[in-house]
Amino acid sequence: MHQLPTSIDGLALFLDFDGTLVDLAPRPDLVHLPDPVRHSLRDLAARTGGALALVSGRPIAEIDHYLAPLNLPAAGLHGAERRSLDGTIRRFDVDRNEVAVMRHAAQAFVDATPGLLLEDKGIGIAIHYRQAPEHADAVRRLAITLIAPRRRSFTVQPGKMVVEIKPRGLDKGSAIAAFMQEAPFAGRRAVFLGDDLTDEKGFAALRRLSGGGDRGGIGVKVGEGPTQAPCRLPDVAAVHHWLADLAAHAPSAH
Repeated sequence: MHQLPTSIDGLALFLDFDGTLVDLAPRPDLVHLPDPVRHSLRDLAARTGGALALVSGRPIAEIDHYLAPLNLPAAGLHGAERRSLDGTIRRFDVDRNEVAVMRHAAQAFVDATPGLLLEDKGIGIAIHYRQAPEHADAVRRLAITLIAPRRRSFTVQPGKMVVEIKPRGLDKGSAIAAFMQEAPFAGRRAVFLGDDLTDEKGFAALRRLSGGGDRGGIGVKVGEGPTQAPCRLPDVAAVHHWLADLAAHAPSAH
């Protein structure tokens, strides 16, 4: 494992939300972002000229809710929506009727299976089984069955105690790559922190930036488990400490 950066100078910082900035909770709506972390993000965004973005499976509106009053660049729904520093939002859309059919079938399954939770993401769905881990295989089988006639448009994305159905061809790696083509991210060295399987696409994208090597991006895996990221932090608390330390030593933006 490589050493984490100790200075924000010259970096573009990308952060996953759940499991990285906030501890996982029994329900997605029960997470909490401590005020000191919000203050660190504010200071780092200011001192990098805005080169700090959230990259999450959540919608941008939910990210904004937890980070308020901050309004940072963000990629939501695994890159299906992306907001640049200037506020421009680009959205990818799908056949909402197809999503409705899958959502209806998934809701019937969830209603009949205690402990499951269905999350409607608009362009896809997520079935959480944190409260009923014994149903993990059944949830995966359901998701695979639902996308079977729709494989050209949708794919299954497993995560920590959740299975998502999302549009094919969208991931956190492509979102980060898009940010790195525009100001204020372009020309900086990208650093991405994430904890889940969905974040591995982001780590892979960073390895491709600048052809890898010393000026390529740096992936930081949060928590345990196999990863292609060269750096690791043990938990969310360690992420908070690292961000606070970066903010405390950050030079002012020019």
